[in-house]
Amino acid sequence: QVRLVESGGGSVQAGGSLRLSCAASGLSVSSYCMGWFRQAPGKEREGVAGFDSDNRARYADSVKGRFTISKDNAENTLYLQMTSLKPEDTAMYYCTAGWRGGRWYRPDEWIYWGQGTQVTVSS
Repeated sequence: QVRLVESGGGSVQAGGSLRLSCAASGLSVSSYCMGWFRQAPGKEREGVAGFDSDNRARYADSVKGRFTISKDNAENTLYLQMTSLKPEDTAMYYCTAGWRGGRWYRPDEWIYWGQGTQVTVSS
């Protein structure tokens, strides 16, 4: 059974940093495409960052240069380092695994999902 558990969310002021973690079980992060999505109230879920089948990191334009996705194969954990946070980054952040190969930023292209961790950025 696949399980993805996010942690590391919280409340920060604009300009601050957070690191999100996603502990995986039932699959190996070294063998699966992994990613991060977010969803703000009243908005659609959107891709933030992800590793494709060539293990290349992809980022949404809105977070390029500020967010970094990484993974620790030994810990079987995916990370999202977020810096220079803005109020518009406020959302529930979700870990995902199992990219189907289409547009990576579409949530319907991913199979497994965590429950999410809340990030709130105040101005």
